[in-house]
Amino acid sequence: MAELLYRLGRFAARRARTVIAVWLAILVIAGGAFAVAGGTLATSISIPGTPTTTVTDRLADKFPEASGGTGTVVLQTEDGTPFTAEQRAQIEERLAEAGDVDGVATVIDPFVTEEQRAAQQAEIEGGLAQLELAAAQGETPELAAQRAGLEMGAALLEMAAETSQVSSDGATALATIAFVDPQLSIPQETKDAVVEVFDETIDGVTVDLSSDITQGIPELFGVGEVLGLLVAAVVLIVMLGTLIGAGLPILTALIGVGIGALASLSLSGVVEMVSVTPVLGLMLGLAVGIDYSLFIINRHRRQLKHGEDLHASIGLANGTSGNAVVFAGATVLIALLALNITGIPFLGLMGTVGAFCILVAVLIAITLTPALLGLVGTRILSRRERAALAAGTEDGTSTAVPAAPQPMSTARAIGRVVIGIAALVIIALPALDLRLNLPDGSTESADSTQYRAYTTIAEEFGEGRNGTLLVVADLPEGASEQDALLAQVEIGQALFAQEDVVAVAPIGTSEDFSVIAFQVIPAEGPTSESTETLVHTLRDASPIEGVYEIGVAGSASGNIDISEKLADALPTYLAVVVGLSLLILILVFRSIFVPVIATLGFILSYFAALGGVVAIYQWGWLAPVFGVDSPGPILNFLPTILVGILFGLAMDYMLFLGTGMREAYAHGAPARVAVVQGVRAGRTVVTAAAIIMISVFGGFVFSHSAMIRPIGFALAFGVLVDAFVVRMLIIPALMHLAGDKAWWLPRWLEKILPDVDVEGAKLERRHGHDAEVADSSSEDEAPDGDADPAREGAPVSG
Repeated sequence: MAELLYRLGRFAARRARTVIAVWLAILVIAGGAFAVAGGTLATSISIPGTPTTTVTDRLADKFPEASGGTGTVVLQTEDGTPFTAEQRAQIEERLAEAGDVDGVATVIDPFVTEEQRAAQQAEIEGGLAQLELAAAQGETPELAAQRAGLEMGAALLEMAAETSQVSSDGATALATIAFVDPQLSIPQETKDAVVEVFDETIDGVTVDLSSDITQGIPELFGVGEVLGLLVAAVVLIVMLGTLIGAGLPILTALIGVGIGALASLSLSGVVEMVSVTPVLGLMLGLAVGIDYSLFIINRHRRQLKHGEDLHASIGLANGTSGNAVVFAGATVLIALLALNITGIPFLGLMGTVGAFCILVAVLIAITLTPALLGLVGTRILSRRERAALAAGTEDGTSTAVPAAPQPMSTARAIGRVVIGIAALVIIALPALDLRLNLPDGSTESADSTQYRAYTTIAEEFGEGRNGTLLVVADLPEGASEQDALLAQVEIGQALFAQEDVVAVAPIGTSEDFSVIAFQVIPAEGPTSESTETLVHTLRDASPIEGVYEIGVAGSASGNIDISEKLADALPTYLAVVVGLSLLILILVFRSIFVPVIATLGFILSYFAALGGVVAIYQWGWLAPVFGVDSPGPILNFLPTILVGILFGLAMDYMLFLGTGMREAYAHGAPARVAVVQGVRAGRTVVTAAAIIMISVFGGFVFSHSAMIRPIGFALAFGVLVDAFVVRMLIIPALMHLAGDKAWWLPRWLEKILPDVDVEGAKLERRHGHDAEVADSSSEDEAPDGDADPAREGAPVSG
């Protein structure tokens, strides 16, 4: 692989314009494919086979009128007084327009509904009063039947008292939009058309729409992301000392994410793609695209300053650091593709799109980067560096021989391990309280219509109105209309008696009287623990067990099911990634100890990142700093997606630091000295790479999308603790404490492991500027009797 990449790098450098033209053509083709075949992204998440999906499918078959999703339009007078006749007329006009939208089944007028409720209440009270008078002359079976019917109606009205559509002060009203399609399948075009109807102002009335209607597509690139790129550019300028050098990694990354995002979006017309999927690809493509190009550019610059020929240096950088980039990218790619083993379609697609963006970033790094380096020539060096090179010195700053590295003291190593692990464990503790769900209107920005709609409903009608449940009961076969009516009251009363239920309203009965549907309003919001408990109570311990089978559906129920399915899949996926980590690292480092501590370090980083997310987004710590208006459960697929991404990035840092240690040890340095040499060789580029990734991911922390913000924070914080605490603080200390034992490997395993030569050490010996001198020098300096097979054929860091 190293030799192939060496030749590819030299070819790209010599045919720079051709390579650049090819990549630009691919970018244009990807853009054309998106323009022709791109479709609409899904704004909701669904998983086949969940209890909610099963109930929804049954409703669609037996009771289609009750299977459609709903959304709420919140209307409120600006002055807090009851709606005027003119305002009501304008509202009715808008509601009629919304009812004509394709995909809308019906629109429930709040004022008409309240009038009907009042009339029904009056009719029942009047009927009961008349029956009392008639009963004074003697109770007859006919009068008893009428009384029973009216009393059942009164009971149903009493249970539904808290479902009023107009507030007690008459200043707020809720209009319900009932859609043809189920909640998780409502087309974005239908939602957009409903939003457009209410864009026109109503005199003296504010109009807000719930997140069921207005949860739109997050923007791919906003102000926060631009700021993240600017920080990355500053880091590159400081590290490389030249604008050209800083611009190349950003340029290649932007071309890569353009191709990756556009090509992925071109499939949205034929594949159901969640809106966050391309954003995730954008995050990864930018971060790793910059870093992978940086690794190659940094190696090339160092070789040029040593006097290497331009094209030979580009080829050598591509064959050494580029080889490591391919290996590092492969680990991220495999981990993301492994998301498909969870059996969750949207998560598998998310992993596949992310893996594709990583693949594009790797290909860009090993082809376009060498081409651009060939085009800019020695201008990749600063003027001072070029002057120093012409004068025959390396950097023009100092000619002194650096002091021999000294290993850290054992006491210091123990202190670093104890402090580092203790800090990460403390940070990880909040993860024990992790709760998963999808964001609701309360987690949106305070200036958004979704947030205003959510808070208005909660204040005027109660939290539970934001998380209404759809409860379905199956009646025995052959039930009559009278049986259905009796069952409606019996089941309704049983539901109303449940803890944390504030209202129950019958929706209706199927034509064959086999299914009854109810609207159940819980005491708290859709993401609360009490609502989650209520859903399980209704399912697992049916209130009328043995008589009717109860099912629960609706948006809140669906989100709970999805979160639990994701939580169940997480341990298996984590085990697969941890196993993969051990195998890869054993292959690279030819050691048992190093892979074990590297993998345990990744687990620490992972749970520390989750702990930080829980503390900020669930508990509300530092909420104003991170723009968290309403803390709540964590995005349900974040823990799973974080495993794959953070694992790959952690392996990158371990690779660039650990191979330096391995190289020094293989060339005869004492084990503890080798640790210091390895850290010195890799810390600059790893520090720069980590800061760049933190900057790019951190830019998404202030996204307008409630789904994107915690993902950006988790990745940025995970990279921070993994790079600076685990890889550069804890791992070197543990390696020092282990000494020579860190590189022990059973002989039988040594014999069967292939020599992957990740950093291209053999290639460097063949093609390096001073290859022959280096080889003879190594032979002269090798200690007598050093026949340790573990020190032969080890990967060599650049």
